[in-house]
Amino acid sequence: MDDADATASGDSRIRRSPDDTDVDLTEATQALHEWEAEEHRLRDEAIHNRKPFEGLQIDPDIDFYPEVADREPGDKNIVRWGFDIHPQVTFWSAGFLLVFIGWTLIFQDTASDVFGEILSFINEKLGWLYVIDFNIFLFMALYFAFSRYGKIRLGGPYARPEFSTGAWYAMLISAGIGIGLMFWGVAEPIYHLASPPPLFEVDPSTGQAAKAAVATTFLHWGVHAWALYGLVALALGFFAYNRGLPLTFRSIFYPILGPRIYGNWGNAIDTLTVVATLFGLATSLGLGAQQAAAGLNKLYDLPDGTGFQILLIAGITGLATISVVAGLDAGVKRLSQLNIYLAGAFLLFVALVGPTLFILSLFVQSTGYYVQIIPEFGFWNEAFTGSNWQAGWTIFYWGWWISWSPFVGMFIARISKGRSVRELLTGVIFLPSALCFLWFSVFGGAAIDLQLSGERDVATAVNDNVATALFDMLEAFPLTEVVSLIGVLLLVSFFVTSSDSGSLVVDHLTSGGKLDSPKPQRVFWAIMEGAVAVVLLLGGGLSALQTAAVSTGLPFALILLIMLWSLKKAFNEELDLLEGHYDEALFRSRHSGLIEEMKSRLEAGPTEASEVRQEAP
Repeated sequence: MDDADATASGDSRIRRSPDDTDVDLTEATQALHEWEAEEHRLRDEAIHNRKPFEGLQIDPDIDFYPEVADREPGDKNIVRWGFDIHPQVTFWSAGFLLVFIGWTLIFQDTASDVFGEILSFINEKLGWLYVIDFNIFLFMALYFAFSRYGKIRLGGPYARPEFSTGAWYAMLISAGIGIGLMFWGVAEPIYHLASPPPLFEVDPSTGQAAKAAVATTFLHWGVHAWALYGLVALALGFFAYNRGLPLTFRSIFYPILGPRIYGNWGNAIDTLTVVATLFGLATSLGLGAQQAAAGLNKLYDLPDGTGFQILLIAGITGLATISVVAGLDAGVKRLSQLNIYLAGAFLLFVALVGPTLFILSLFVQSTGYYVQIIPEFGFWNEAFTGSNWQAGWTIFYWGWWISWSPFVGMFIARISKGRSVRELLTGVIFLPSALCFLWFSVFGGAAIDLQLSGERDVATAVNDNVATALFDMLEAFPLTEVVSLIGVLLLVSFFVTSSDSGSLVVDHLTSGGKLDSPKPQRVFWAIMEGAVAVVLLLGGGLSALQTAAVSTGLPFALILLIMLWSLKKAFNEELDLLEGHYDEALFRSRHSGLIEEMKSRLEAGPTEASEVRQEAP
């Protein structure tokens, strides 16, 4: 039978040349399936057989830049009294924070006024900068993910992930969104329902206002924020795993600064990173303390004033300290997984006892509407409205996300070895965004339904005390006390994971990226986080928390833009080195056994094929 006859009859054999023997593709397909199964086995083995993680340590196994090949993380550290610290970064950042804490405690009234003035200046004069920055972040994240850069893998073509996909998602979600979702899940959609953004030109407390309210909430918690987290994680992970530099923010700028990252420029970058991270975390911890106090007041009539909130911060900081000492595997990972289970049960309960069909319809419709308006809403800056609505919302969120990005990005980078650029960015951007949308559709949707139907006046509760919004809504559903208690426990759990993850990041930065930093040092930074949150509450409450996030985010936004330039330079260098070989190396890393077997088949011929298959490894 000739080639045409073979094709016409559906024969699964092909010829290499007229003189060659036939090769049965059925056996090749089966072999491919076998080796794909083997790849899954090896991935699982890489996860289960790795050494336990205690912190954010990375031991680089490559010296890419010869001029700094002799440098080790933390090689200039001061080791004394149970501490192992990078002197410049630690003293500069700790000194600034101690001065800030002392000034705020001594001059509380003055501090409150100053915080308000700073926030107003940034909102009025520089809000446009935040808006354009976040659109650049989103564009660059999609560009890196879906261009030729997407195939670059953290750790090289042969690297395999060190965490399962489920554990990876659990940790990045818990680190990235926890307390904020609990605090704003009910409050933000209700706020926008009562006072819609001027862009939409709709009447308050109507169906159109509800549509605008949910879409606005999606903007603040959607792809813009997660694109920033993904980019920072990508940059940190690439320079650590692919270039052998310490897992610190200064390493990102090596293509621009070269060896000077180990000098004053690098010290300044890491110091600003520490301060931004601590203020971003303190904002979240302050919000969490306010809501936890409000929930306990509702449940057990406990006080909910500033004094009790400070006690809560102290207690939860203690729990976070225990988790930090336990390490990444024993502490942070387990708490993150617990968070996901509790949050899932909490979400499911409200979705089932609440207006289920309305919630599902709202989720689908609002997601579509968000996709439809994001080009306009993402660039909207109140140029023609003469209003100042964005000051307390979009600008605050963009500053908050920027101040969180070093912490969340470094944490995601630490757990993302072996993932491609495309896998990391799409994983970090789209699934967490969808989960945020679902959360706000369930809790915000249930509250909106109660408000519009007149069954419960949630808006009044939000205006009276935003921290009580969630617990006020739960009073409309059965098992109020039990579910409210679960809400408080979930809030505390998110509180702890945010604090301990942030402490690991700050500790890592102030040790110069040292592989093993002492436990007393971790405890110090966990306590410092709580102290900053306390003084912000004393110095002005929610306004001070917002100011801390927005003001520290401003200088860091400029660093992030430079980071994109540096990362693109490094990616071009990577592809120049690997172009023409990268795809082949990636295929060989996945199917090396299959390649060897098929070579053996072709050399052995059809009579020995079955024997080769049996002998193949």
